[in-house]
Amino acid sequence: MRDTASRTTRKTSHEGLRLGERLRQLRVAAGLTQSELAGDRFSKEYVSQIERGKTRPTAGTIEWLADRLGVDAGFLASGVATDERARLEGALSRAEALYEALCGSGLAKMRIGAHRSALELFNEAREICEAGSFSDVERAEVLFWLGSCRYQLSSVQTALALLNEALALADRSGLPCDALKADILSWRSRCWQRQRDFVAARDDVERALELSRGVEDLRTIGAAFFQASLIADREGHWVLARNYAERAREAYAELSDRVHVGQLTNNLGGLNFLLGNTDQAVTLLKESFSIALDLGRDADAGRAVSSLAQIHLRTGDVEQAEEQARHALELLDDRVDYIDEVGSAQLVLGRALLEQDRLDEAETAFTAAETCFGQLGSGSHRAAAWVARGDLAARQGDHKRAADLYRTAAEALQDVRF
Repeated sequence: MRDTASRTTRKTSHEGLRLGERLRQLRVAAGLTQSELAGDRFSKEYVSQIERGKTRPTAGTIEWLADRLGVDAGFLASGVATDERARLEGALSRAEALYEALCGSGLAKMRIGAHRSALELFNEAREICEAGSFSDVERAEVLFWLGSCRYQLSSVQTALALLNEALALADRSGLPCDALKADILSWRSRCWQRQRDFVAARDDVERALELSRGVEDLRTIGAAFFQASLIADREGHWVLARNYAERAREAYAELSDRVHVGQLTNNLGGLNFLLGNTDQAVTLLKESFSIALDLGRDADAGRAVSSLAQIHLRTGDVEQAEEQARHALELLDDRVDYIDEVGSAQLVLGRALLEQDRLDEAETAFTAAETCFGQLGSGSHRAAAWVARGDLAARQGDHKRAADLYRTAAEALQDVRF
């Protein structure tokens, strides 16, 4: 969650805007102009600043203005009469404490992969923050976390809708929240990537990077560079992707966030392999595996082992590739939030088996990979499975079937927007 100081600043600004709106409504209802309300004590410009939320009046000024308008000072200040304020402040304090507890618990659930439990907690927090005492930024924050959860559960369209709504709320709040906006854009970029709209994904990442440069939030900076690295990798700009990944890892290292450091170390291993640095790639992937094991994150360890399996497959060591792909699948344990990695490990396993002429086993692995990628909703991933199945059909002598599968893969890739 955002730090307490920034949350307090946003809340103070929000209260000033609401007080100003109440003053304007009461003045209009009383039939007074700003000059008439100001009288001889204040200027018209000062009243205008209060109404626009630019100035927060003192308690004495509030009492004077309330007397001029014939209303209770407590009502002008907070929207409730003085005799009810104590009761309502207690209720508000309890609501804010419950909101913080629900959000904190939801984030903790997300970190351990319990995304469905996190969804329940965030939905409760969403109901609470619909009350008028919460700001649009706090509402946007909850929607952002809900969108992140939905993405992890492969409900990409729902995630996209939630993130769109979160960004709209943050934009219209009028409160300082560039770090939140950058985080929303980074996660929305992930959704665009899943939907193969790489133009939109790139646009969101560029906006996130621009916003992150204006905030002193290392986590926001790390997230933006992380997504920028993934897009550059997807576009074949591997040197740029490595540079972005290194900058993201530096930001997370300063935060002592070993989870993201380990994930980025894995990605750097893959990028170094693509750039021809095989030994460095293996060293980085082993480091990523070690970090994941130290943290008890089996799925991240599985991702690193799957990456090592791909290197062994591409360098011709198919038996080692098979062994490590099977190990990766054990570690990944069909985690729904790692479904892309499960599918990739199945694909590597199938390729390794195909090279050993174990065709029936290869077909089982390729089918499992296609099923995973179908859940992911990614045409480019499914195309990779169809190409693999085409290679298998060709090896079996069924060239018509192979041609059909290659054609299906090509049609899917034509839908990708660059």
